[in-house]
Amino acid sequence: MSDRFRITLAQLNPVVGDIDGNAQKAREAWEAGKKAGADLVAMTEMFITGYNAQDLVRKPAFHEAAIAAIETLAKDCANGPALAIGGPWVEDGKLFNAYHVCRGGKVVSRVLKHHLPNETVFDEVRIFDSGPIGGPYVVSNARIGSPICEDSWHEDVAETLEETGAEFLLVPNGSPYYRGKMETRLNHMVARVVETGLPLIYLNMVGGQDDQVFDGGSFALNPGGALAWRAPMFDSVVSHIDLERGAEGWRVVPGEVAPELDEWEADYRAMVQSLRDYCGKTGFEKVLLGMSGGVDSALVATIAVDALGPENVRCVMLPSEYTSQGSLDDAQACAEALGARYDFVPISGPRAAVTEALGPLFEGTTPDITEENIQSRLRGLLLMALSNKFGEMLLTTGNKSEVAVGYATIYGDMSGGYNPIKDLYKMRVFETCRWRNDQHRGWMKGPAGEVIPVSIINKPPSAELREDQKDSDSLPDYAVLDGILEMLVDDEASVADCVDAGFARADVKQVERLIYLSEYKRFQSAPGTRLTKRAFWLDRRYPIVNGFRDEA
Repeated sequence: MSDRFRITLAQLNPVVGDIDGNAQKAREAWEAGKKAGADLVAMTEMFITGYNAQDLVRKPAFHEAAIAAIETLAKDCANGPALAIGGPWVEDGKLFNAYHVCRGGKVVSRVLKHHLPNETVFDEVRIFDSGPIGGPYVVSNARIGSPICEDSWHEDVAETLEETGAEFLLVPNGSPYYRGKMETRLNHMVARVVETGLPLIYLNMVGGQDDQVFDGGSFALNPGGALAWRAPMFDSVVSHIDLERGAEGWRVVPGEVAPELDEWEADYRAMVQSLRDYCGKTGFEKVLLGMSGGVDSALVATIAVDALGPENVRCVMLPSEYTSQGSLDDAQACAEALGARYDFVPISGPRAAVTEALGPLFEGTTPDITEENIQSRLRGLLLMALSNKFGEMLLTTGNKSEVAVGYATIYGDMSGGYNPIKDLYKMRVFETCRWRNDQHRGWMKGPAGEVIPVSIINKPPSAELREDQKDSDSLPDYAVLDGILEMLVDDEASVADCVDAGFARADVKQVERLIYLSEYKRFQSAPGTRLTKRAFWLDRRYPIVNGFRDEA
């Protein structure tokens, strides 16, 4: 009996719904494994359909096509290593999240996911049926147990596999990024290794899908929890790892351990990757955005350039009489530092036309936020016109602080198809700008150096919709606002909790009120990169009509 087993691990970026394209990626990974002398080529969870396919996978025509594609793959990959690939399976009228093991031209084994996640971005209880806990499958000279993603976060599946003869664990995943997720994953997998005494190989996918980003970072652990190998975070890679069998069983042969990224680099890479994939997977080659001279649009422009290249980014300054010379200079300086196109489209003419058209109806009223919002909506109108004319997707630029309290104009600066900083609080926006000015990586398509002028980072934030306007005129300072939001939104804290933490009750109540009042805006906002476990959309689902206020 051979004492060595080679696995080819495909940490790849599938496209949801592109069954043929995903099958081709699996074929190419299998060919690479065959060339490397692998015993098994492993793909990730639900790879054939892409993940997270949500309700699409419930459509009979879709899951039937996916199942047929796996059966075709099995035939195509008959002469060589076994192929394990995630995809749907239907049995007795039930739909399962399955891991299909193909060998000799057919599917010889199927693992059915038992624990279905029903929290944060996951709704698998409404999509799939829970499968029974099964035993290991045999490939060549090894008995392998494959808890599928969530199954590895619970003791019972891994323990049952060990008790029924599994010699090591191969865990296929579709595990999306949030800040600090890598440590959480590692802790859970170390627990499974300690409980079972078996080596464990954790295989994750990469790439952006709507708001979610899958960050890869696949790894292998030996008994005791020692890290034997790790793939790079966020990169599509096909890796070959070996296991050797000794007197105490199988052990992963130590290999390269890619570094774990710190939270600033991981967040930034997630924002770049999500925008790059959102455009690439929907067919957009170019983007544009309103370039105000403020920090949010500067960061979004930088992310866009790093994602798509400066030749594919258009920055548009749309000034009014309230736009300061500093903002005009800063916007142009940032666009030029990035190498992006810079256009100048004043809104004074359109604004005068709207003022004239509404004059008879507004006669006798005092100018207020209505006139301010007209400016923002004119900018949205003009930017969408450019988007339609040139086929460039409009990016919206509101940070999480603004999205939380509704400090944005619906049908105005909220117009757009994607928002990479939607889950980034304002204070983190400032720090991320500083980080990007100091750092450069090979995956960034923009230039190195100070691409965001320091004057943008240091000046007081302002929407510049009226004379001498500052954000702090109507909101607490951002350091205070973000602290309250982190408690009310991310931690679901009470008003009393916030007051006990040192925040003024008046500030907390103001923020709470704005959060609830702005729910209707968030329902109509563009999708954006998920960076935390409490991003606005699937992670946090509140009603629009809501009479509750915390009066304790």
